[in-house]
Amino acid sequence: MAQDGLVVDIAQVEDFRFTVHFAQGDLMTDEPPPTGTGSGPQPTELLAAAVANCLMASLLFCLNKSHTETGPLRARAQGHTGRDASGRLRITGIDVTLIAPGATPRCLSLFENYCTVTQSVRAGIPINVAVTDEQGRVIHEGRMPSPNPS
Repeated sequence: MAQDGLVVDIAQVEDFRFTVHFAQGDLMTDEPPPTGTGSGPQPTELLAAAVANCLMASLLFCLNKSHTETGPLRARAQGHTGRDASGRLRITGIDVTLIAPGATPRCLSLFENYCTVTQSVRAGIPINVAVTDEQGRVIHEGRMPSPNPS
């Protein structure tokens, strides 16, 4: 059976605060001031988190399948915003750095292509990925050009 039944329910609580209902529990979101109160993550942060989390899970899956011992994985996702031609605020890119001690060259060459979220988002937003070891040395980089060159 295809996994096309993804459902997330969202309900407004007050002003720009919303409760996102996942099957496993709820999450409160909010916009930062002056629009909201900043009492929860904003949707743009959730997008960056989803990209980074999917990349980490994809890399971990490959490492586990290859029976590779690794230390705990960590990641940082940084979103960039800018104005489009109409002056509307848009996400213009996301940079993700994964810290992956023990990552193998084979997994580093494969994991990005298996990340459902990243590959889907990359269709409209450039996402740059770097994997480092514990000392901060870059051991893999994946850069995607903007799909809409200016």
